[in-house]
Amino acid sequence: MLTTLKKSKVALAVVAAATAFMAPTASAADQVELTVVPDFYPQLTRNFNPYLQNNLRSTRDFVYEQLVIFNQLDGNKAVPRLAKGYTVSDDLRKVTFEIREGVKWSDGQAFTPEDVKYSFDLIRENSVLDLPGNGKLITDVKVKGNNVEISLAEANASAAFKLVQTPIVPKHIWSKVEKPEAFANENPVGTGPFTEVSSFTSNLYVQCENPNYWDAANLDVDCLRMPLIKDNDGLLAKAVASELDWSTSFIPDIEATYGSANKNHQHWSAPIGGPVNFLVNFQHPDAAKNEALTNLNFRRALSASLDRESIVDIAYYGNGSPLHSGAGLAAFYESWSDASVYKANKAYNTFNTAYAKKLLKEAGFKDVDGDGFVETPTGKKFELEVQTVTGWTDWNNASILAVENFAEAGINAKSVTPDFAVYNSNMTGGTFDIALTNYFNGPDPWLTWDSGFHSRFMAKEGNPRFAMHRYQNAEVDALLDGFYKTADKAEQLKSAQKIQKILADNQTVIPVLSGAAQYQYNTTRFTGWWNGDNAKGNPSIHQGVPERLLHVLDLKPKA
Repeated sequence: MLTTLKKSKVALAVVAAATAFMAPTASAADQVELTVVPDFYPQLTRNFNPYLQNNLRSTRDFVYEQLVIFNQLDGNKAVPRLAKGYTVSDDLRKVTFEIREGVKWSDGQAFTPEDVKYSFDLIRENSVLDLPGNGKLITDVKVKGNNVEISLAEANASAAFKLVQTPIVPKHIWSKVEKPEAFANENPVGTGPFTEVSSFTSNLYVQCENPNYWDAANLDVDCLRMPLIKDNDGLLAKAVASELDWSTSFIPDIEATYGSANKNHQHWSAPIGGPVNFLVNFQHPDAAKNEALTNLNFRRALSASLDRESIVDIAYYGNGSPLHSGAGLAAFYESWSDASVYKANKAYNTFNTAYAKKLLKEAGFKDVDGDGFVETPTGKKFELEVQTVTGWTDWNNASILAVENFAEAGINAKSVTPDFAVYNSNMTGGTFDIALTNYFNGPDPWLTWDSGFHSRFMAKEGNPRFAMHRYQNAEVDALLDGFYKTADKAEQLKSAQKIQKILADNQTVIPVLSGAAQYQYNTTRFTGWWNGDNAKGNPSIHQGVPERLLHVLDLKPKA
């Protein structure tokens, strides 16, 4: 039930909304609603299972809170949440979380260390639920008083960062679920701030405040309101019409199209962008395409033909910077780069059509039939499909420009834009030719590289998509596996630079740009937004950025 104070805030917020903000429905008269876009969907499916990839992207953090949040823009400072803190043993083989007392699940039952133990045991017993890949890291989980002690299979200096990515669910609910991998969890019970699904339609769903939220004193938002938005164009229309409070998406010429539409429309390109690269299929079922894509000089020619500056300027409207690292190492991680390796490979990753043609010729690719496009060294014709997701307009335009660049060098290619499900299945099934992708980011390059290049992710039905190029290297695997066996930054740097050299020398990706985290917010109804003058954390509303919970706690309705 709303307090008198909250009711007064709501009344004032609704008056302001009547003239400047179109999003709230009639229910907003009784609630402070924050309209957000955590992801695009072709349709809304009521699934709040935090262990599944196809869950609604307001599930983690907002229904299921983390033990600890590591704030990327604050030096990865640990912010205690369900855990009051954690310790790591001297041998890096044990992580102990001190569980916060007095927390309740949204159904009123007590949250206990047993719930934490149960959640880690659940992902150990069912690898399908283990998206972060923590199960193989853990050998034992014990409850000792108010602590949960997690023993590790090997030393891991970054174990805490990984472990907190495992969702913590209520044992009294989930222990009764026969097949958690098929559980839609339509009416979730969680510890997060927004557990109550007050409305769910084909075009909109609303999550409202957990009646037992442990940090309610710091929460001034009653509900998250999430309309169905299918793509960038759909988002732009609602954003320009002031129907959104918070989004994280590409908006072309953002100041002209969004900022100028309303003085309350604000935006910030946060300096935390990861790499955006083209992947090629190293195990293509088509013989001609496989002959081309597995040829080192062909991949280098693809990269040398790419006009990155134009792609950044035209497709991304200047949001980002050209990436010339053959290892796909974004500018955010420049301190981990070996300058000599970067320099040795930079020519392959710098726009030079004449050099691209030279590389093709040296590798035996030549235009046999005079159509302007090269055949393989064995004389096979081929046309490559460069895939991006339909509606992701920045990616779509980047693909179109890249195809034009490839054609100038004599490489036959075309741009295709399947739905995300098809895009993803093409990659996981190994049938794609070239695909644009972004990556996970972490406190150092390890997460980007591990999720993108470790062979354990390259099974035919594997995930994530970043690793679906299927380039495998045992030394890279070993270096990634050993990266966190030491907390010595100098040793980690040596490992990182060895990985960089292998990936760059083998042109495992076609680097495109170092991205910028684009973020839009509407100041009509709320204050407390993070921005360049208040850079408290990663401002993304996307799932996978747990700092978004801290951001919500900073927002206050305008009086």
